[in-house]
Amino acid sequence: MKPSLALPARAPRLDAVPGVAWLLLALCAVFSITAPGFLSGANLVNVLLQASVLLLLALPMTLIILTEGLDLSMGASLSLCTVVLASVQIATGSITLGLGAALLVALMLGLVNGSLVALFELPPFVVTLGTLGAAQGLALVAAEGRTTMGVADGLRWFWEGHVLGLPVPLWTATLVWAALHVLLYRTRFGTRVFALGGNREALRFAGIPVQRSLIAVYALGGLCVGLASLLMTARVNGGHPTAAIGMEFDAIAAVAVGGTAFERGKGSLTCTVLGVLAVGVMRNGLNLLSMPSSVQVAAVGAVVILALGIDAWKDRT
Repeated sequence: MKPSLALPARAPRLDAVPGVAWLLLALCAVFSITAPGFLSGANLVNVLLQASVLLLLALPMTLIILTEGLDLSMGASLSLCTVVLASVQIATGSITLGLGAALLVALMLGLVNGSLVALFELPPFVVTLGTLGAAQGLALVAAEGRTTMGVADGLRWFWEGHVLGLPVPLWTATLVWAALHVLLYRTRFGTRVFALGGNREALRFAGIPVQRSLIAVYALGGLCVGLASLLMTARVNGGHPTAAIGMEFDAIAAVAVGGTAFERGKGSLTCTVLGVLAVGVMRNGLNLLSMPSSVQVAAVGAVVILALGIDAWKDRT
């Protein structure tokens, strides 16, 4: 018998590692040196908990951006849903009915966004900017400008509880990521999502209902916002009309830093998770350094511009 020749294993290529992973490592290295207590167990758990809510917005935002769309209303919609959830729960005494009402409101907002974008071919930026204003106004009116207090004590479990040693928000975020991962990469719907951004005309020629698929993407985003309202309401122990204002900016930033292109239908849910962690680490580290919120927003914006610049440079080379 002739001896078999074993081929040497190839060393992993560094350029195969996504840029957002290097960014996350760099941020962790910097803050571990400059921010006291950054590497403490309690702080790292806090980073993951904060990231879990943001991830529930960033994951569907990835799908929306893959279709060359955008949703600026997620933060305001999330705030409105916390008010709805808290108000219905207090009135009925049922957490299930409160969550159901929040999911219904979020779904309706998503359907409105998707219908205006798909059926009337209005720009997503303009449509969702209008929805942002409407949702924010409704939240302020419904809550009379203050936090809706008096929710059931059991609601806190969805933020403070543990299952098999892990916090409930981490389980929630992980399950949503797994479900969307299967939906995007293992179903015909996921194939259509990529095609909506990469080759929409081919879908039309193939007789696939483009408008229905686009509406479904925004509706899915609404459902994720409704689920996120459960965690947010449990976190603040009530419904606050401005609790999540601005979170859509962090969600878009996480998706952009994760490498999802705003055209051509290119992106990755896993890289979005890394992008969420990068934004969360940056926010947390700057908080530990007592930086004002204005500096934090500027820092996140600078990272987004840098990420988009690197993406454009890679396309030219």
